[in-house]
Amino acid sequence: MNRLPLNNTPVPGLETLATAVMLLDEQSRIVFLNPAAEHLFEISHSNLLGHPLQSAFTLADQLFSAIRSALANHASHIEHDLTLGTHTLGHKLHLSCTVTPLQLPPYALLLEFHAIERPLKLAREEQMHDQTQANRLLLRNLAHEIKNPLGGIRGAAQLLEQELERPALREYTQVVIQEADRLRTLMEKLLTPQQAPHFSALNIHEVLERVRSVVMAEMPEELLIQRDYDLSLPELDGDKEQLIQVVLNIVRNAAQAMQGKGRIILRTRIARQVTLMKKRHRLAIAVQIIDNGPGIPRHLHDTIFYPLVSGRADGHGLGLTLAQDFVSRHQGSIEFESEPGRTCFTVMLPLNPLENKS
Repeated sequence: MNRLPLNNTPVPGLETLATAVMLLDEQSRIVFLNPAAEHLFEISHSNLLGHPLQSAFTLADQLFSAIRSALANHASHIEHDLTLGTHTLGHKLHLSCTVTPLQLPPYALLLEFHAIERPLKLAREEQMHDQTQANRLLLRNLAHEIKNPLGGIRGAAQLLEQELERPALREYTQVVIQEADRLRTLMEKLLTPQQAPHFSALNIHEVLERVRSVVMAEMPEELLIQRDYDLSLPELDGDKEQLIQVVLNIVRNAAQAMQGKGRIILRTRIARQVTLMKKRHRLAIAVQIIDNGPGIPRHLHDTIFYPLVSGRADGHGLGLTLAQDFVSRHQGSIEFESEPGRTCFTVMLPLNPLENKS
């Protein structure tokens, strides 16, 4: 068996590359990773050297498949859309990876990783913007088409109720009136996003605390809502009521998906030099809502923000649509990652959205 090197500088020049590079031996043990790889995976080489590759990554089936292909064909294999997780990262990485077999004992494989998070993020933001515009038009048209005849239906039911001689029959007219009122309330919710936000300085933690108190009052028994706040965050300019509705819709969805039994984490952090809605912001606030529930069904991942799409039989499918619209009006972004046991919604809000609003 080849002896593992005792240092982390096997080939001159690799440590200075901006590309994340990792070298493996014939037993797929990690024998080198350069500083760019340490930065990308947020881990020190001293914690990985000599360890099997599978101990470093989670969600690594694509990577191992690429390695097998490269070894079988004795040629480089490129994986253009690779998803990886590590035990130190709280999120997934979207990468391209080139696997190259080597004949340079003890080095058997060269792995090169390129982050593609930024292009994907920009594409998702543009898609979200277009989708939000389409949602607004759909919601406005749908609400007006349904709301207008509701008044007539309710009025006719009231007139009919006055003409009924048998009081027992009024139960049916009351059903009509109550359902018309319920639909009217729903239509008001559909029209709510058309109201312009009222921006003022606010503390994001006041928003989160309001939501926490509301949801805990609704489900007080077996639901745990933990705080993980960065109390040094500055104030941001925003519409407090709209931001409360954004967080409330996400938290309430999580609580209902867990049937009121589970853990939700409310986390805040500062984000620097971020691009939101095609605009560069020096500072932004990241709000994460993390739950340990069953996760969002895979078939809903691409449509979860669409109107009337819900993972629950009794859901109306408007909560996340409204949340996306409100976040868009703050020039921010909303994304999620979900798998069984962990769902994380990330809301990114610029500190001064009006400065860069076109």
